[in-house]
Amino acid sequence: MSLLAAARSLEFLWPAMLWALAAVPLLAALYLRLLARRRALAGRYASLETAGQPAGALRRHLPALLLLLGVCAMLLALARPQAKIVLPAQARTVVVAIDISGSMRATDLKPNRLKAAQDAARTFVSEQPAAVRIGVVAIAGTAAVVQAPTPDREDATQAIGRLQPQRGTALGNGLVISLVTLLPGAGIDAQAIIHGTAAPPRIAQPAEGAESVAIVLFSDGAANMGTDLQQAGQLAADLGVRVFALGIGTPEGATVSAEGWSIRARLEEAPLKKLAGMTGGEYWRGGSPAQIGRIYERLGMRLALEKAQATEVSALFAGLGAALAMLAAMLSMRWFNRIL
Repeated sequence: MSLLAAARSLEFLWPAMLWALAAVPLLAALYLRLLARRRALAGRYASLETAGQPAGALRRHLPALLLLLGVCAMLLALARPQAKIVLPAQARTVVVAIDISGSMRATDLKPNRLKAAQDAARTFVSEQPAAVRIGVVAIAGTAAVVQAPTPDREDATQAIGRLQPQRGTALGNGLVISLVTLLPGAGIDAQAIIHGTAAPPRIAQPAEGAESVAIVLFSDGAANMGTDLQQAGQLAADLGVRVFALGIGTPEGATVSAEGWSIRARLEEAPLKKLAGMTGGEYWRGGSPAQIGRIYERLGMRLALEKAQATEVSALFAGLGAALAMLAAMLSMRWFNRIL
C-alpha cells in the first residue's frame, strides 16, 4: 500500500479533538503580531538590529513555520489517528499436499520423484517458524489427511516419510481435503464434492482466516480421476486460500512399469501453473533434488502474506510534531541566537 493510499484511509478515533486545530490560526496570528511589533521596535531603535542576521523571508519565517507544523502534528495526535497499513502476516497454518500416485515412481528425478519430493518437503517443514502449524495430505486415487496441522515438526516429518506410492491421481480431491483441513468452519461439504453429488460451491467472499493459511502442492500434474482440479482451484480462490505448486519431474519424463503395465510419465505443468495463478500463488518446476530444496527455501519466504490492517498512528504524529519543534528551535538558535 502506498503512502497516498494510507493517507486516504486516515480516520480518527477521537474526532472531537480535531477542534483543537482551531488554535493553529490563532498561534499564526500571534506570531505575525509579535513580528510586527519587533519590526516597529527595530525601526525605532536601529541599534536593536542584529548584525549578521540572515536575510530572506524564507529564513526569517522557516523556524516559525516548522514549529507551527509541529504543533499541528501533535494536535492531530490527540485525535488518535489510524490508517490502514499493509503489514506482513506470517501464514499460521500450511498444508503440504503430496502426490503419491504411481507416476511418482518415475526416476527422472533420483532416486525417484516421490523420494525427491519427500526430501524437499522435510527441508521445507524444518525451515518454517515455530509458530506455523504444518499439516500433511496424501493424494492418490483418494486423498487423506495423514497429519493434522501441528506445531510439532517431528510429527509432520515422520508423516511425510511414511508416504508410499499408490494407484490413481485425484488432485482435485486432495485440494478439497486440504481446504477443509485449513478452514474447518467454512462449511465445505467435502464428501459431497468428492463423490460427485454436489459441485464445489461458489463462495461470495473470502473465508475468515484465509489470509493466514496456505497450501503447498507438489505433483507431476497428471490427474486422472476425482474432482476437476480447476473447479477445486476456483473454490480455493473464492475462499481466499493461496496454492503454491511445485512441479515434480521433467517434461521428457520417464517410463514407469509396475504390475504388468508401463506408461511414460511426463511433468504436466499447464494445470499446475493455472492452479497457482488463479489462487494468487506461484508455480515452480523442480528439476533436481537440490533445486527443489532451494525452491522450498524461497517458498518459505513467500508464505509471508500481506493484510491491510487499521493501525493507530498517534505516536507517529506525536513524534513528527516533536521533531519539527526541535528542528525549529535549533535553526532559530543557530541563525538568530534565540528561540523564535
